[in-house]
Amino acid sequence: MSLPQQLRDESDFDQLPHNIPISATIADTEEKKGFIDYYIFVIEVKTKGRNKYLIYRRYREFFNLHQILESKYSPEDPEKPGPNNCILPSLPGKVFIGNKKEIAESRIPELNTYMKKLLGLPTWLLLDEALRMFFYQKDQDSQHQPRALRRLRPPTRKVKTVKPNMELFSSPRAEAMFDFRGKSKAELNFKKGEVIFLLRRVNTDWLEGTVNNQTGIFPESFVKIIKPLTDSDSEGEGEGHTYSCLRCYLLTPSGVDTRDVCVQEDLTIQPTHKDLISRMKNVFKVDNIAVNYRDHEGDLIRILDDEDVQLMIKEGRGQQGKVKRPVNQFPWELHVTMASDFSVYNAEA
Repeated sequence: MSLPQQLRDESDFDQLPHNIPISATIADTEEKKGFIDYYIFVIEVKTKGRNKYLIYRRYREFFNLHQILESKYSPEDPEKPGPNNCILPSLPGKVFIGNKKEIAESRIPELNTYMKKLLGLPTWLLLDEALRMFFYQKDQDSQHQPRALRRLRPPTRKVKTVKPNMELFSSPRAEAMFDFRGKSKAELNFKKGEVIFLLRRVNTDWLEGTVNNQTGIFPESFVKIIKPLTDSDSEGEGEGHTYSCLRCYLLTPSGVDTRDVCVQEDLTIQPTHKDLISRMKNVFKVDNIAVNYRDHEGDLIRILDDEDVQLMIKEGRGQQGKVKRPVNQFPWELHVTMASDFSVYNAEA
């Protein structure tokens, strides 16, 4: 780089706002038990003003950012870039088959290199709105409690720790009256007679607890409460993961099967059509299904793509004041039918 160019770049950098991100490093990965189970990257961001904070991003968010930047700044001819063009670093490609944890871990070095090169591009690109929003700490980022942050920890000597004894007879707990096997990783497994230590109430029908060194949610109807939770552990409060619940129905000629599906997602999430189909297949153990919602007149509307999901959520939010729901229940509901069954729809003109 020539000296005049170097001086100009240094001058441009000095004029950047202090909240502009200048470096980012992946500190850890965390599993998220949403409509589908996936991994997020915990990223430590440093700004020009020397602030540090954590953000949480999925690979698909990296992919979406890269597509936006490519459409704006990639030159048509890499040999002849214009004044508003630059060569972007390469992003590791999508992987469709394999262990999700192993895929996430293997992507860390490549994504770290990608972010380093991205934030090392010409100074004017750091002001791009999409780039700034990707590295900006949103409300859900600041409220998220990090776990291990393995990659930020200095290597230390292992020290044997002694766990304090749990005060068994003063802790909220319940006895299992029946065997229960969870249908997802968010749900607990236990056998009749086991004692479950209660952590909090998820909603009217579900609790969160721990047994056999595992923590998860389970239906209250499967247990007998020995010592109830305190008021501070009531619905929507307490520590630990926040679960949101979705009421869903399987409509069959023989009747309606109703389920409450609890996921580790915020109530404002907009899942994809593909994610909803995948989760409902897992919940009801059926294939060749369609997902639907009811409009304000009560008619079933089939969901065909992500735009239909957006319409369903909008319709559900419009009905929020008219239907009483628990505070952590989604304002929309899913009605699952067989894909070949069109008799459930109102065919009147």
